[in-house]
Amino acid sequence: MIKIGEYNRLKVLKEVDFGIYLDGGNGVEILLPTRYVPDNSSVGDELDVFVYTDSEDRLIATTLQPFAKVGEFAFLEVNDVNSTGAFLDWGLSKDILVPYSEQKSKMIKGGLYLVYVYLDETTKRVVASAKYEKFIGNLFPKYKRGDVVSALIVSHDDRGYKTIVDNRYWGMIYNTDIFKNLEIGETMTARVNQIREDGKIDLAPGADTGTRVRELAEKIYYLTDAADGHCMLNDNSTPAEIKSLLQCSKKDFKKAAGFLLKNGVITMDEKGISLIATWEDKIGSSNVT
Repeated sequence: MIKIGEYNRLKVLKEVDFGIYLDGGNGVEILLPTRYVPDNSSVGDELDVFVYTDSEDRLIATTLQPFAKVGEFAFLEVNDVNSTGAFLDWGLSKDILVPYSEQKSKMIKGGLYLVYVYLDETTKRVVASAKYEKFIGNLFPKYKRGDVVSALIVSHDDRGYKTIVDNRYWGMIYNTDIFKNLEIGETMTARVNQIREDGKIDLAPGADTGTRVRELAEKIYYLTDAADGHCMLNDNSTPAEIKSLLQCSKKDFKKAAGFLLKNGVITMDEKGISLIATWEDKIGSSNVT
């Protein structure tokens, strides 16, 4: 069954002058216009395409990637406003509609708004809503501490950054856990610290602990290598000194330095860190670019 507003893997049925038709099942044929047809496609091939409706409510396919699919949130810019509502750029040739009934306040052309993308079951059109709060937190999260999630940054206040977690829940990344600037509209990897009684999730930025420690250790190594094999940081360095150079907490610095010590890459004393071996010899291939 075709999922409108999502990606589908469909078989090529036939070629025509203006594109190819894909098998939508139950006798339904869906056009993929010529400009989106991959090179060397032929009848019988299966293609991954995004399916939505065109201006005449016909199913149509594209290989373009929208800024958000059904069930996702995104910050989108208004391209036009008319008597029907606001039309937002979502990365496809046809803009997505936010009806007036789904606007918090009247949207203006050129404005950037956080919206939720969903399928109108009556019209079978993909539309968006700026009343996004009603789509968040309707189920209690079942994450465990340390679980890795996707977090969309939606606002900032004195406590930290409010986020939408995995397109379902409210989350918060506190200022005390942040060591670099975050951008509103940015989607980042985060870890679950705790789930509060109200179902909101406290997060820490970054991937799982093991990955984070290795990445920071690698950063320390290459910074030290660039400084002729010596870095002034050590266990006695202040949190401010560590943050200034590495944009991390002292706790994470000590874990990463311990990783390097354990693997025989560095020595560390009151004068700082000194390299005694290369990363490649002791750890393996580099992830730093």
